[in-house]
Amino acid sequence: MVRGEFFQVPWYGVYDFLEFFIAMSYAGRQLGVSVNEVLADELAAYRVINQQFVPVTNEQEIAALEEALANQDAFAPVAVHLSAAISHLGNRQNPDYRNSIKESISAVEAIAKIISGNDKAKLGDALAELERMGRLHGALRNSYAALYGYTSGADGIRHALMNEPNLTKDDAKYFLIVCTAFVNYLKTLPCRSILHSTTSP
Repeated sequence: MVRGEFFQVPWYGVYDFLEFFIAMSYAGRQLGVSVNEVLADELAAYRVINQQFVPVTNEQEIAALEEALANQDAFAPVAVHLSAAISHLGNRQNPDYRNSIKESISAVEAIAKIISGNDKAKLGDALAELERMGRLHGALRNSYAALYGYTSGADGIRHALMNEPNLTKDDAKYFLIVCTAFVNYLKTLPCRSILHSTTSP
C-alpha cells in the first residue's frame, strides 16, 4: 500500500513522505544524511537542512544555516525564527516567501536582543546598543538598519518590501542566507551579561 501510494503522489509528495521519516529521531537524521548524498549526486534543487527539504544547494550556505541552527539552548528564539523561515521557503505546495523573509529578519532581531541584553529593543535599537558597547562597527550597523528597514516608522524599507506582491523564492532565499550570515557573526560577540561579569570588580 505504501509503495503504491509513494509512486502515485505528485513530485512534492515524495519530499513530504521522506520528510516525515527524516523527522523521526536518530534513524531519521541518518536517513537525512543518506538522502542528501543522493540529492547532491543527482544535482537536485533541494537539500535536507534541519530535517526539512530546502531549496538551498550551496555547500557554504548549507553549513552557515546548520551553524546558525546549532546551540539552541543559548539561542533558542533565533533557531525558532530560522526554522520557521526555512519551513515557509521549503513548502513545496504553498511557499510563503513574505513570511519567510519576516522570520529571517526576526531571527536577526532575536539574536541582537540576546547579545545586547535588551529583550525589549527593536533591531535598530539593539544594534545601536552593540555599537555603543564597542561590539559593532557603526557602518555595519547602518547597513543592516537600512537593509531591513527597522528605522522609526511604518514607512521603513521593511514595510515597503513586505507589501510587494511579487516576492519570489530568490528574494526569500537571499534574506534567509544574508540573515543567517549576520546571525552567525553576532554569535561571535560576547553577550552583555558576559561583558558585565568580566568587567565587574
